[in-house]
Amino acid sequence: MTIIGVDIGGTKCALSVPTGDSGVREVVRFATTDVNATLERIYAEIRKLEPTPDVVFGVSCGGPLDAKLGLILSPPNLPGWDRIAICEELTTRFGGKAYLMNDANACALAEWQFGAGRGCQSMIFLTMGTGMGSGLILDGRLYDGVTGNAGEVGHLRLAPDGPIGFGKRGSFEGFCSGGGIAQLARQRVGGYTKDSSLKYLAADKLTARAVGEAATAGDELARAIWREVGERLGEALALFIDLLNPERIVIGSIYQRCEHFIVPSMQAVIDREALPDSARDCRIVPAELGDEIGSYAAVAIARYHLNRG
Repeated sequence: MTIIGVDIGGTKCALSVPTGDSGVREVVRFATTDVNATLERIYAEIRKLEPTPDVVFGVSCGGPLDAKLGLILSPPNLPGWDRIAICEELTTRFGGKAYLMNDANACALAEWQFGAGRGCQSMIFLTMGTGMGSGLILDGRLYDGVTGNAGEVGHLRLAPDGPIGFGKRGSFEGFCSGGGIAQLARQRVGGYTKDSSLKYLAADKLTARAVGEAATAGDELARAIWREVGERLGEALALFIDLLNPERIVIGSIYQRCEHFIVPSMQAVIDREALPDSARDCRIVPAELGDEIGSYAAVAIARYHLNRG
């Protein structure tokens, strides 16, 4: 049996295969162009792998999509990908089976199978990148909800007003994503009376990365922004801890890079807000798979469905 992972992103696509029980090898990575050219490149690269007739494909892609029907439904970062029946296209060409999953759920499976969630039965994965999504592993299986939309935590409102994320002011995504942190920085710079390196940056240069670099250099405003991000993250995590009682919360991207600025205020809020026993039994850790997570995620989809039978 052949397992092939297909990771489809707005800027790049990648194909990957498992190596033994605990590894994944990325076979090829290439730029995403227009829909037809990208699909033809995917099929051409798969042919080079000479899949067996019982091949199992795992396809990771940003939403919206219909996982049950195997349809990609016009993701905002993939213009022209309108009702692409990717699973049917793959099985028609190569046989076997194909499974489609949104990238947040797929990354949750990846960290659960290969990364920071190994060995636990209940885990929450938070993307904390450009946006804020999540995947939920509950009692040893992925929970995706009635329509596959479970885990859209970025849409939760944390405050009546604040940065906009997921189309909503004061949302979790607004306070704790790359786009939201950039908005927060622009708001805080405007009312800051002391000196700060952030005040000398053009608005379009006030990114989460810039705030991280300034904080590393000791900038007081940048560190205050990260404290605020940590407080908002702690508020959300306290809700998740109380509601789902997870064994582990794995957080990617921005958290991995700026953990030391975020954790003190985050943990103070969790200590204050969450049920003590549930908080004690939940470890909050950075994701482990880094930039390769998409390739791991695509393979993890196939492995997950195989193990479910």
